[in-house]
Amino acid sequence: MSATIRLTMAQALVRYLSVLRTDDGHPLFGGAFAIFGHGNVAGLGEALYQYRDSFPTYRAHNEQAMAHAAIAYAKAHMRRRMMAVTSSIGPGATNLLTAAALAHVNRLPVLLLPGDVFVSRAPDPVLQQLEDGGDGSVSVNDAFKPLSRYFDRIIYPEQLLTALPRAIAALTDPAACGPVTLSLPQDVQTMAYDYPADFFEPRIVRFRALPPVEQELEEAALLLKNARQPLIVAGGGVLYGKASAALQAFAERHGIPVAETQAGKSALPWDHPLQLGAIGVTGSPAANSLAADADVVLAVGTRLQDFTTGSNSLFAQAQLVSLNVNAFDALKRRGLGLQADATLGLQGLSRLLGSWNSAGHWLDRAQQAGNAWRATVASITGQRDVAGLPYDGEVIGAVQRSSMDSTSRDIVVCAAGTLPAELHKLWRTETPGGYHMEYGYSCMGYEIAGGLGVKMAKPDAEVIVMVGDGSYLMMNSEIATSVMLDKKLIIVVLDNRGYGCINRLQQACGNASFNNMLPDSAPTIDFALHARSLGALSEHVGKISELEQAMLRARAAPRTYLICINTDDTRTTEEGGCWWEVAVPEVSTQPGVQAARARYELDRLKQRN
Repeated sequence: MSATIRLTMAQALVRYLSVLRTDDGHPLFGGAFAIFGHGNVAGLGEALYQYRDSFPTYRAHNEQAMAHAAIAYAKAHMRRRMMAVTSSIGPGATNLLTAAALAHVNRLPVLLLPGDVFVSRAPDPVLQQLEDGGDGSVSVNDAFKPLSRYFDRIIYPEQLLTALPRAIAALTDPAACGPVTLSLPQDVQTMAYDYPADFFEPRIVRFRALPPVEQELEEAALLLKNARQPLIVAGGGVLYGKASAALQAFAERHGIPVAETQAGKSALPWDHPLQLGAIGVTGSPAANSLAADADVVLAVGTRLQDFTTGSNSLFAQAQLVSLNVNAFDALKRRGLGLQADATLGLQGLSRLLGSWNSAGHWLDRAQQAGNAWRATVASITGQRDVAGLPYDGEVIGAVQRSSMDSTSRDIVVCAAGTLPAELHKLWRTETPGGYHMEYGYSCMGYEIAGGLGVKMAKPDAEVIVMVGDGSYLMMNSEIATSVMLDKKLIIVVLDNRGYGCINRLQQACGNASFNNMLPDSAPTIDFALHARSLGALSEHVGKISELEQAMLRARAAPRTYLICINTDDTRTTEEGGCWWEVAVPEVSTQPGVQAARARYELDRLKQRN
């Protein structure tokens, strides 16, 4: 008879997670973020305490924020390591829903462990229980089902024997990667079962690299060989597939310029001769001008979001080859799908292309456009003497100039608003992962929590969180967590007194400025004072030269340091960009809206059907 170990369901869950290892020997899980309540403190809380030496637990201040930190941790590890997150039932669980959607959209792994109501139903209705008169099995955790790559409700302790391996398979699947939710009823957490001892033996979790199908390679290679003006669009899959070296080798051998999506930025060094910079709505003029004339686009590891494609108008004329590990993404826009790991796919294509190279006028044009754009970036970010309030691009320049040696140790973290556009265009990094942007879900409030997760994953890096005042006010509590955990962040708050990005979009659609900017009667918020109240060091600066000096103090500081600077809400980087579809009312009494609608109807004609 095989040996068994009697454990509660919660103890078995934590013990199983604690023994998983990556192929380089690191724990697969960096631990768990936890906020305890009546739905998880007695069961899972006891288990986390018991295994605290092998499976660390980190206390946070907001459930959504701690899940964002866990997601950022996984993204910074290129999905090779991850974290668990546990909450109580009710509002603790539903606070995780936004983060679950964010992880699903961005294809990032996080294990969500919300508590649930009693399976026995003996004490129903318990505190925070949702009652459904038509379905007695429903709880708020059912809301996780469409937001999870794998969902399970553990109603018997022995279900872990099948649920946990399935959960790990989903979390580590290169194509189906995303959030996993195991709903944990509070009574079942405490139930005991005689688990097989070998279930808890240390095991290595291997990450699979999907090889390409030869016929698909041949079709894609033939299309490229016939191209006169090819372009590579590098997405997040290049980074997650650890394919930066393969991308650079492929581009150099075959003379194909490269543009980067928000998720793919940093796949190629910013100063590489074939680097065109950002593509799309937040793209550079170099990348977008070549995209508009390309005859073949090789999209590597991108889900072809509307900001990348200009709402399917930017490279509508080109034939599309989609190299993607996910079949769903590889088939978008009726492209020629090449389902494979990014590294293996690029290497296979290069083998079939042989000595083929696009050298000629196209390559010359790409290199000239790239050089011209880098000169423009240097000019924009090099501004020190600014009349009036600075704008985001000038702030970015001051932040990067403050680096003591090279920007390679810096990781910038951001998420929503105008800053993603400016950073996509202007941030310079030589290192894969030096640019950490959550833009798939464009979730305000991710920035500081995400920065915490990045710092936990990359403790030797200088993690610089750039955040607008609007996002800061939505979620800032993890400043206190960063101080408590001794995970230093540099936080740069750009205060333009409201939601400047949406205010400009509102006016671009013909509307008057309404409900986005703070009125003059609104109080002036002292972000530096607020950060000090959470335990950080901080200061407010008035101009770019002061920001540079403050950045030096922040880099030398022993703990989280916040710098606030007032910025211009009207100015943005004019160079680059392309059309983005935002629906404009067909009927309006406002002349501005009527004119915007007429432009909108013309612009839609550029879309690929």
